[in-house]
Amino acid sequence: MRLFNASHLEVKKYFDAPFQTNPYECGWASECIFFIHVEEIVGSPVLEAAVEISHDGIHWCPEGTVSGPIATEGLHFIRVREFGNWLRLNAKISGGKMKLNIQIACKE
Repeated sequence: MRLFNASHLEVKKYFDAPFQTNPYECGWASECIFFIHVEEIVGSPVLEAAVEISHDGIHWCPEGTVSGPIATEGLHFIRVREFGNWLRLNAKISGGKMKLNIQIACKE
């Protein structure tokens, strides 16, 4: 049986500027999906998110996986593999405000 864990990183928060999600320690996993649920849009915002990795949860660098522009309500995702110990999203929103739920799902 495969190991699986899902956790909320951001819950029902409004964002209108650059932000980083809470970090998540998942060095035991071999694959991960970030689920970005856009619940509400105010204005004409566009969200772009990049996966970041860390060896210690404090110092971060780009992993290389970047979302396309997200500008619609609904569920969106970003997949990542071979990432080391810690993950987070570095995101920016421009042109308005979004209410987001962001969850990470990890599997081994």
